Amino acid sequence: MIKFPNAKINIGLNIIEKMEDGYHSIQSVFYPIGLKDALEVIENNEPNAERFSMTTSGIEIPGATNENLCYFAYHLVSADYPVPNVKVHLHKHIPIGAGLGGGSADAAFFIRLLNEKFELGISWGEMHHYARQLGSDCSFFISNKPAYAEGRGDKYESIQLDLTNYYIALVYPSVRINTAIAYSGVKPKMPSRSLEEDIINLPIEQWKNCIHNDFEDSIFPQFPLIKNIKEKLYSSGAVYASMSGSGSSVFGIFSKPTDLKKEFTDCFVWEGKL
Repeated sequence: MIKFPNAKINIGLNIIEKMEDGYHSIQSVFYPIGLKDALEVIENNEPNAERFSMTTSGIEIPGATNENLCYFAYHLVSADYPVPNVKVHLHKHIPIGAGLGGGSADAAFFIRLLNEKFELGISWGEMHHYARQLGSDCSFFISNKPAYAEGRGDKYESIQLDLTNYYIALVYPSVRINTAIAYSGVKPKMPSRSLEEDIINLPIEQWKNCIHNDFEDSIFPQFPLIKNIKEKLYSSGAVYASMSGSGSSVFGIFSKPTDLKKEFTDCFVWEGKL
């Protein structure tokens, strides 16, 4: 059985406080996009088979198999449900370390895939519970619908945000930004306006002036290339552009289809309909 885990973008990201446990409390809107990996799982009936074996293709994934979130997801689920030995293949297309949630999506879709393929009968609530143990944004990909995120990015409220009349150009300059370092450069503050209300109630043409990713304040001075990408997306006609998450990918939302690969020849570029 194969599923296609998709990426997400952050539309606005407010870092409002540093909590006692060292994590930061944020406000953001997560929106799923059509950039996808491919994830296949089959039962492994070979004699003396490992409980979990994994192969990969596409973008090279750093780390050993037992460091992959899918590995941890398998052991979480199989501790409670009768999951057989499995072979997993992941074709990686979503850039890594790009603020797109690709690893989290793979893990969440893996939980959903195990549930469906082996008819485990896991409830949506249980799947969310497993996903939250794997990473702050993993749970988002269980429902995989536009959501307002709070806390560590693990508390969600579905919102009525429909961007299907728009197009997206996503640019990743192959710069990996360490999340801990990205957070170390921000100064938490309470925003003066409600991100959730602005995104739902304001025309997208007004987002540029009031919806902001706080990471840009510290990332752009360190990586002028990322700032230049955002500016270039606006000059190419984007109605809204922003860095996603803690970077380094930058997206532009357009009212018409785009063809910008020639504008960003040294970058990964993905274009599609929202």
